This record gives sequence, C-alpha cells and structure tokens, in this order.
Amino acid sequence: MTDSKTVHDVTYDLLRKLGLTTVFGNPGSTEQSFLADFPDDFTYVLALQEASVVTIADGFAQATGKPALVNLHTAAGTGNGLGSLVAAYRSNTPLIITAGQQTREMLLCDPYLANKDETVFPQPWVKWAYQPARAEDVPAAFMRAYATALQPPAGPVFLSIPLDDWEKPALGPAVVRTVADRTAPDPDRLREFAERINAASRPLLVVGPEVDRAGAWDAAVAFAERFGAPVYNSALPDRISFPEDHPLYQGTLPMTIAGVEQLVHGHDLVVVIGAQVFRYYPYVAGEYLPEGTELLQITADPHMAAVAPVGDSLIGDVKLALSYLAGAVQAPAGRQAPPPRKLARVPEAPASGPLTPNAVYEVLSTLKPVDSPLVMESTSTIAEAQAWLPVTRSGGFYATGSGGIGWGVPAAVGVALGDRARGVERHVVATIGDGSFQYSIQSIWTAAQHKLPIVYVVLRNGEYAILKSFALLEKTPGVPGLDLPGLDIASLAKGFGCHAVEANSTDELATAFTVALDADGPTVIVVPTKPQLPFLG
Repeated sequence: MTDSKTVHDVTYDLLRKLGLTTVFGNPGSTEQSFLADFPDDFTYVLALQEASVVTIADGFAQATGKPALVNLHTAAGTGNGLGSLVAAYRSNTPLIITAGQQTREMLLCDPYLANKDETVFPQPWVKWAYQPARAEDVPAAFMRAYATALQPPAGPVFLSIPLDDWEKPALGPAVVRTVADRTAPDPDRLREFAERINAASRPLLVVGPEVDRAGAWDAAVAFAERFGAPVYNSALPDRISFPEDHPLYQGTLPMTIAGVEQLVHGHDLVVVIGAQVFRYYPYVAGEYLPEGTELLQITADPHMAAVAPVGDSLIGDVKLALSYLAGAVQAPAGRQAPPPRKLARVPEAPASGPLTPNAVYEVLSTLKPVDSPLVMESTSTIAEAQAWLPVTRSGGFYATGSGGIGWGVPAAVGVALGDRARGVERHVVATIGDGSFQYSIQSIWTAAQHKLPIVYVVLRNGEYAILKSFALLEKTPGVPGLDLPGLDIASLAKGFGCHAVEANSTDELATAFTVALDADGPTVIVVPTKPQLPFLG
C-alpha cells in the first residue's frame, strides 16, 4: 500500500478524472457505504423508482454524448430497472450501472438483500457484468467498466460491489486510461461499397439511429446529396438521423417484411447506414428483398451485421464511412430526384374536444420551438407526429430503443438534465400516451425538483389504442384490459409538483402550451382525444 486512502477515496478520485460526477440513483441500504460523505463537487440526481433512475440516466447520456453513472439497490432495485436497461442496451447508451451487494463475509449463507448470481442477473442486457474478486479491485473495475461502456458498440455495463468494500485500504491511485470510441471501417471494403453504389441505377438510402448517435448528421446529408437517391428513416427509430424536411427525404420504412419488400421493389440497390436490416414488427410475411435488389449495410455493431438476413455488411464507424463516401460517390448524370413527399396534413384548428391527434399535432407544429427536441411515446399517434413535427436537426428526436412502455416520461427528464449540464437552454417537448404516462409517472417529481424546462403533452384517449390495433392484426378478439377509465392525470401531476392543466380545445391547448414555455419548471398538459386505431402495415 502506497498511501492511506480507502477504496472509497480512490474510486471517487477516478470518477472525477473520468468526468463521472453526476450519480443517478435511489439510495438503498447496500449503497449507503458508497454514498457516504458524498463530495460537494458531485451531484446526486434522485428518482423515486429504479426504472426511472435508469431511463433518466439514459436520456442524460444521449443528450451529453458521454457515459452516465447509475447507482441501484442490490437485486430488488436492479430488478426494477431491468426494463429500462433493455432500452439503454438497444439504444447503445453507455451507462455504468452499479448495485450494492451484501457484506462479503455473509455471502456464503445467502443473507437478506444479497444479489444471487449478481453477474448473471442483468444479462444479456449489458456488455459486461462483474463483481470484483477483492475490495482492492473496485477502482480498476470502474476503469474497465468505463472503457467497455464507451467502446463501440457502446452500451451499459454492470458492477456489483459488496457494501463493506468501500472502507478497505486501497492499493494506490487508480490507473486512468483513455479508449477510442470509433472504429475505422476496412478501407478496401469501403472502396468496394463505393464502386457498387456508383454502379447502381436506381438506389435507395436508409439511415438509422447510429448516424445521429455518431454525430454524423451533416455527413449523412452530404452523402445523400452526392448520392441523389430517396432517403428513408429506419422503422421504429429511437433517433432521427436525417432532416425530415429535406427534398430527398421520403419517410420511414414500414415495420413488416411485406411492407419493406413492397417499398423497395424496383430499386436495384438498398444502402442501409447505421440501422438494422431491418427492424420488423409485427410479422407480415414476404420476401426480405424482391428479386433483383441488392443490399449494402454499414454499421458499427457486429451484432447488427450478423443478424441481417440479406445483404453484405461492413463494420465501422458510420461517420467515418459517410465522410469517405461523400467524396467517393457521384450520382450519374440524368438521375432524377425523387418526387416531393406528400405529408398527411389535414388542417382542423380551431376545434373543440375531444380532439383528434391530428388537431393536437397541428397546434404543436405552430408553437413548438424549432430547437426543442421531441421525446415521443404516444405509439398510436406516430403518423401524426411525423406529419406535423418533422425533425430538422441533430439531437431533435428521442424514443425508446426497446419498445417498452414507460421510457418517454423519465427520458425527457434526462435529456433536460443533459442539456443543462452542457449549457444548452431549450425546452424539451414530450408527447406521451395516457397509458404510457403511468409507467414511470414518479419521474416527473424529479423534473419538478430540478425545475426542468419540459412540456409534457399527454394524449388522453382512454385506451391502449396500439394494442387494439394489434388485436385486429393478430385476430385476437376479446382481449381484456385495453381501456383506461378513471385516470385524473392532471391531479396526479400536480401532486408530484408540476404545473398541470387540461386542454379541451385547440385554443386551450395553444394557450396552455404558450404558458408552459414561460413556466418555472415542467408542465403537464392533458388533452382528451378521440380514440383511433393506428396503421401497423
């Protein structure tokens, strides 16, 4: 031992050097030894349940582009956060998730609050899970966790730490390392892809969430404009990676095998950058690609390359790949631009309630600040959001990567906290279904405590409309539990400390939204809406 510092001292020194001075958590008994003598230069963000803790950290890491540190309670608290962990894994969010463990001396007899099979419990939704063999290994385990979370494909990692480790003597200062967060694509294969792109006569481009996460928005635009082909977002995107008001932009891919086959019919080449081939749900049978259509995929994720059922893949950072392709690809003379995209906009305002989702988004389109990101979890109104609120800049859209309900409300909290941490002043706008709002409703307390500039617009249709659509598609009549009567969402929001109002007309919605932009803290606007079944083709 080279000095008298404890494992606790050395670990906090390391976290400072790594910039991990914000801790997201809900403190439990097995975590208090880690949180003891909490330093003044650290910030603790408290959420009232672990599912919200993980998702707030997820939104924070996505907004800042840096790893976030999460502290959960042993097995029980980790279990509460597992659904949110799936979303973080699917979105390649670099989270370092720590959980307390019972005292080492008692682990053999399986004491109360012990995390049984602690490294197995969070799998397969983490890149790495570990409990240090010795207390002295805790700081080095944090360094490895940081490196693993950050390296591509980025993602969450998990550390289980016995509560008695923190006051043990440290071996010395922690070793601080740096790691790369980009991997270069193979230059020979990239040249081959460029040649095949140049040889295509009627290509189509698909851009996915990796592009925006990699900071490659401008590179994607430059490539697309050299390419001259129609551009689509990948299906069910958790990030938007191309300006939806660009002349080349044509919409979002269908989410079914048959739908994609029909859309790409007649194109001789599909180029997929930063996305899965393809994100399908639900199952509608068809061919993965029509005859005569080839596919090229570029992704930083080996798993996405491995699971692609068709096409040729290239693994590497999409920003580096796009930067090269923008200079190596040239649209042939005579290639015509795609026809202008037809937006499904039917003006309805003014109108009184219950409103259609179309009318709600029409109002929002006139009032939402251009720099406000949209956090979206109203799954039955995706089409209306795409029509009225096009995403036009990087970091302008966030949605769950897993499809699990309950992500959007706390994610908006994390995005707003991330904006504040990086010195960005803007409102976060979140459109949430009334069912979705209930899953992590306690996270709005954190928004209120931090006086975050968030406007939640809750579309109150009184049902799980998306599930009713699936019941029709899957021919499963008589499914119970699809209606949501008796929810007083405005009162619940007020109880958690938020401004709250119900808007029963487009004029009331416009007034409430305008007031919310000047409020000191978050506002929840509840809008009764007409039930409608979304199209799932």
